[in-house]
Amino acid sequence: MSFEAISTITKAEELAKATIEDAEAKARELIAEAEKAGKAAVDDAREKAAKELKKYQKKADTKAQSQADELSASTENEKASLRARAEERIDSAAKLIVERIVSS
Repeated sequence: MSFEAISTITKAEELAKATIEDAEAKARELIAEAEKAGKAAVDDAREKAAKELKKYQKKADTKAQSQADELSASTENEKASLRARAEERIDSAAKLIVERIVSS
């Protein structure tokens, strides 16, 4: 083989090696960028989920408070009704007790 052929082959090998190194470096950059973008997407999804969770928790708390208020009002109404009926009957109960004591 002539010196010129050896020199051409050596240059081609060096060029191929440089091309491979450049491609590997570019691949590492692309992988790093993809990982960075993936992490950002995951972080965004977490943030969005946290916001939605807060929204649904607030909605659930509001609904629970509303139901508790309704139950409290209903219980108060029932209590007032029972008290009124008891107060209506207290006079007749007192008269009945007095009659039994007097008649015995």
